[in-house]
Amino acid sequence: MLNLDPRYYIDPAIYDRERSELFARTWQLLGPVSQVAQRGEYCAVEIAGHKVFAIRGRDGKLRGFRNLCRHRGARLLEEGNGRCPTIRCPYHQWVWADDGRLMNVPWFGEAPDFKLEDWRLAEIPVAEWRGLLFIAIAPSMTLEQQLGDLMNEIADEPIEGYTPMRTERMVFDANWKIYTDNFVEGYHIPGIHPQFFAAIDFEQFKTTAHDGLIRMTAPPRDGLFYRGKWLWMWPNWTLSLFDGGMNTSRINPLGPNQTELIYNFYFADTSETKAKERDDLVARNLDIVREDFEICLETHKNYASGAYTPGPLSPRHEAGVAYFQDRIRNSLGLTPA
Repeated sequence: MLNLDPRYYIDPAIYDRERSELFARTWQLLGPVSQVAQRGEYCAVEIAGHKVFAIRGRDGKLRGFRNLCRHRGARLLEEGNGRCPTIRCPYHQWVWADDGRLMNVPWFGEAPDFKLEDWRLAEIPVAEWRGLLFIAIAPSMTLEQQLGDLMNEIADEPIEGYTPMRTERMVFDANWKIYTDNFVEGYHIPGIHPQFFAAIDFEQFKTTAHDGLIRMTAPPRDGLFYRGKWLWMWPNWTLSLFDGGMNTSRINPLGPNQTELIYNFYFADTSETKAKERDDLVARNLDIVREDFEICLETHKNYASGAYTPGPLSPRHEAGVAYFQDRIRNSLGLTPA
């Protein structure tokens, strides 16, 4: 099988299709559900340019909304986390309740045909699964269907018992699929991650593709903080296990040429005595992630140059790449060049 044609990575028209046909149609990980545990707490994010937020209502119900004003389209809540009793547009001060009802339009004037009930916020689905929070704009399937084989894969892992302790955001100048291609194979480890390579039995590195899931495993040697299992889930999130915790990440495109990674780190032991160990683990993890940025950036440049033609994928190490790329083609209804 050949690698994807470079047009899939650099063509703005394909990125526009991804925004509407992929990212607007799938469930997106927002991190730990604990960030919206209390009434009035919200989490506002951007998903490939779509602004959305989840909020816990006064009635205790979790809801999701488009993060835009029904009046003139302004952003309602700044990206990040916070708490608010009502949702007030910063532009013209329209006010909504946390259940989406329009409550007040100050200084609007008399308009006989205007009714508050006609201008609710645009509600979208949210879901909780094992302590994780997901949101979707117009999902093509249920969250359980999208999670697929992940539910059995980590059924015995006590992920609900881990406490979120750190969030880190990193941005680099390459298409999100170039980074994903890189994440779902271990073929690059000897060349890009020499310390990581020394800490695993690479001859036994295995990559297998499943329903909505790519699993990578390798027996760890001394000095590896990972437990030897790394998971990627369709279409753009990851979960990696280590002793006493895990991390998750969302691979979010900021455009056809730029990507952000949002990492959340979860630990079983939250005591102050373990703070240095936790900080060290997070730092080592992020160091490995950053080692991938330059190769992704330079690969993107070569794709954009027009000089690259697709090469063959390794049947031993790049089954995950083949699976991911097939799902991209199918989700967008595109065919190889």
